[in-house]
Amino acid sequence: MVKARLHVMSVFVDDQEKARGFYTDRLGFVVKHDIPLREYRWLTLVSSDAPDGVELLLEPDENPAAQDYTRALAEQGIPAASFAVEDVDAAYEELVAAGVTFLQAPTTGGPVRTAVLDDTCGNLVQLVSPV
Repeated sequence: MVKARLHVMSVFVDDQEKARGFYTDRLGFVVKHDIPLREYRWLTLVSSDAPDGVELLLEPDENPAAQDYTRALAEQGIPAASFAVEDVDAAYEELVAAGVTFLQAPTTGGPVRTAVLDDTCGNLVQLVSPV
């Protein structure tokens, strides 16, 4: 049996530079690769405490299918990605103080506590921590 593992996860964004700023300045990711590719970039981020971990690709949403997909998820309140944090409540307070918009305040659901924010680039992002 093939044993695959996560390597790169994509999030479609409407502006790569704005997304880079949000994900690094607000969520603490660090740039792994920033390689020019024609008019866009291969722009990946990683967790600051896992530099060799799964890369988050900030992928331009120029494809109409990507735009429709991203818009439909957001309209239905479905997060495009879910990121673990140590403490959802503390992250929520810090991010609200920094001006981040949340669509869902911290809520307990089974063994986890979640909150959902707007990444300013077309996506909803869920933060999650254990209860």
